[in-house]
Amino acid sequence: MESKKALKLVDKIITDLNHAGIILNTLVEDLKELREYARAQHNSPLAVKVLRLTYEHVQQEETFLIPIPEDEPIEDEMEGVAATDNEHNPVESLVYLVSLFKDLENKMNISDLKEYRDALNNF
Repeated sequence: MESKKALKLVDKIITDLNHAGIILNTLVEDLKELREYARAQHNSPLAVKVLRLTYEHVQQEETFLIPIPEDEPIEDEMEGVAATDNEHNPVESLVYLVSLFKDLENKMNISDLKEYRDALNNF
């Protein structure tokens, strides 16, 4: 996001999540506000959609059940060893998701946002 207000809101959401966890009303309102910044300033349909799907998911589930997208495995890195972490931390995943909005020009951030979008759509 390019707006200083939007970036401050991203930082606020991350701080709130790290300190208090998922507080439904506050989180949903903050995500809705961030979505409006995305609509007005960046005009990124992907960002707008992911934010909407995220706050709708949080409202419905009262938590965040989508894990952080996994990195592509590097061949021969750990032969025969499962490197996946089956533990899912809703707060950690939400913090990561929200942090992606800090730089919507980064191709990796866009890729991860697409994975979150697909996971939210398929949930």
